[in-house]
Amino acid sequence: MKYALITGASRGIGRAICLRLADMGYPVLINYHANREAAELTKSMVEEKGGTAELLPFDVSNGSEADGAITSWQESHPDDTVAVLVNNAGIRQDSMMIFMKNAQWHSVVDTALNGFFYVTRRLLKDMLTSRWGRIITVASLSGIKGLPGQANYSAAKAALIGASKALAQEVGTRKVTVNVVAPGFIDTDMVKDLDAKSLKTMIPAGRFGKPEEVADLVGFLASEQAAYITGEVISINGGLYT
Repeated sequence: MKYALITGASRGIGRAICLRLADMGYPVLINYHANREAAELTKSMVEEKGGTAELLPFDVSNGSEADGAITSWQESHPDDTVAVLVNNAGIRQDSMMIFMKNAQWHSVVDTALNGFFYVTRRLLKDMLTSRWGRIITVASLSGIKGLPGQANYSAAKAALIGASKALAQEVGTRKVTVNVVAPGFIDTDMVKDLDAKSLKTMIPAGRFGKPEEVADLVGFLASEQAAYITGEVISINGGLYT
């Protein structure tokens, strides 16, 4: 069977992507690091819709832990492959750079950028061997525009864009596509500490996006209909930055 692995999938955009890919017929692997309760809820939501889901806990920022978890899954599923990878895991540790601690920089970069590397590298072989795959990475408006107080987050997300563009050129001949989705402000826990009322006045659409809207875009990029789209960065931000 062809599975879809979604990192950082216990809630928010990750959860919505799990539900969308399950609707497309993919058994989903729900990666999470610490919030097992939320991951279990995501699993239940997939199953209630008639889909199949498994939990795959590991810290994407820890290379040996990620490699061990994926290897263990592959050994227990010798006839299955991960055909769709959605690199969604990410954290915010906002601070003006002058006040930013080393740990704030490294934790954000390690989770988003190093996590992308550790997980994607481990799954590439099967995609290249089977000559089909979809790698979709969730970046951010912050990685395109840059946002004050987010030098660490902007750096990590911008680096994901560069890495994805390079990888798309490496694997394109094997029918593996690599694309980036760059959401603006989406109504999730990640933005609950922001001044929503003020920010919405800056967005031409006049509102925050919904996780399901991002998930629908990811679903399209994972489909056969998107086979000729690769190396692209697609913004979904209500017109905030065009």
